[in-house]
Amino acid sequence: MVINWGATAVYNTIMSVSVGVALLSIVNFFSHLNSNKIGHIEGWAIGFGIPGFILTLTGLHMTLTWPLSKMGFAFDDIIFGESSLAFGVLLLAITVLLWRKANLYLKQGIDMNDTTVVSEKLKKELPSLLKPLSFFAAAMGFALIAMGCAGVTFRLFAAPPQEPISGLFAAYPMIEATFMSILLALTGVGAILFAVNQKEKPNLGLVKFNRSAWVITGIIWTAFGIMNYFTHIGLIVHTMK
Repeated sequence: MVINWGATAVYNTIMSVSVGVALLSIVNFFSHLNSNKIGHIEGWAIGFGIPGFILTLTGLHMTLTWPLSKMGFAFDDIIFGESSLAFGVLLLAITVLLWRKANLYLKQGIDMNDTTVVSEKLKKELPSLLKPLSFFAAAMGFALIAMGCAGVTFRLFAAPPQEPISGLFAAYPMIEATFMSILLALTGVGAILFAVNQKEKPNLGLVKFNRSAWVITGIIWTAFGIMNYFTHIGLIVHTMK
């Protein structure tokens, strides 16, 4: 197997890490918020903005140019490109909302170092702020579940044998198809629950399940992306002209 790497691109490494870090950041943000230790909102805004920018940029490029189709994996351009673009734009929207809210609090004379006051105000205002965004998040959550179903149905995501580690399962495509499909679907379930939970008094059971879903998927996406920095470099070495 020889691939003309000059005619294509593979960057779902940084996309995977960005998705994982963003999911864990959201969980961490609400954990700090609920314990009245939110800290400076601007820092959280930038924390969401960094992966948001990366996912918007790479997701947009993958969505519009389909670089993985040149390797025979056109479906990955839809699955990873469009979902990353959607998540990236949502993260950037949250970045803008939090940044503007921080500026508004400053104009109102609120001491931003008083984490209890800031946290209590945010807890009251965030559901109404995030509710409009949550509709799109829920729709993409169902889309992720559909992608997971497609992954199992059509046995997608199997790595070529030339790829280190993941390539060991090339002869057993259902292993990686099942793993990635469950990961996508569970991330999607979290997105749907996130939308459901945007109200003044959400169901605590759903909130806990939402948190658990994104902690699990956030860790896996981050670890998977980090591992792929090794495996994808190995694939390039083994398949370049």
